[in-house]
Amino acid sequence: MTVDVDTISRNALRWAEEHLDSTAYTTRCLAFVEDAIERANEIEIFGGDYAGESADLYGATHTSDPAPPGAFVFYRSVGDIGGIRRDWGHVGLSMGDGRVIHAWDRVRIDEASALASLAPAPGWEPLSFRGWTPLSRILEGSRPATWTTDAATAAAHQQAQWLEQDRRGSAPSR
Repeated sequence: MTVDVDTISRNALRWAEEHLDSTAYTTRCLAFVEDAIERANEIEIFGGDYAGESADLYGATHTSDPAPPGAFVFYRSVGDIGGIRRDWGHVGLSMGDGRVIHAWDRVRIDEASALASLAPAPGWEPLSFRGWTPLSRILEGSRPATWTTDAATAAAHQQAQWLEQDRRGSAPSR
């Protein structure tokens, strides 16, 4: 599949901005950035089941270089979900100007460098910058896709499914 990274990035950022202030993605930051890429471009990408795992799989690099538009910007985020404590990670979509659009308490835009100052949920540690991965890497292995359910409902179902599998000790599926 031939991909035009600039067009995919523009489409994703437009989709993401259309969801500003939505609370449908609370605790589902990875689903939000994946949906921005996938739903806006009718493609499917392949990463981890949570942001920390995706940072590992995509090889997020800690650099002082600014993240280009569409890059996934990763943070460490340690806390408890469903009785499981780990570095779940946090991810936002780079707007290319030092800001990221991401799902926190709501979908919002913040300076990438300011995310560490966001108040974490009770029992969670503050975010710390981990690195970013260019959109070209995120798109490796992507394929055309069509979607039959709305994005937020699909994201909630997927999260519940992999949390239950994680609790049982079986490998989460995507």
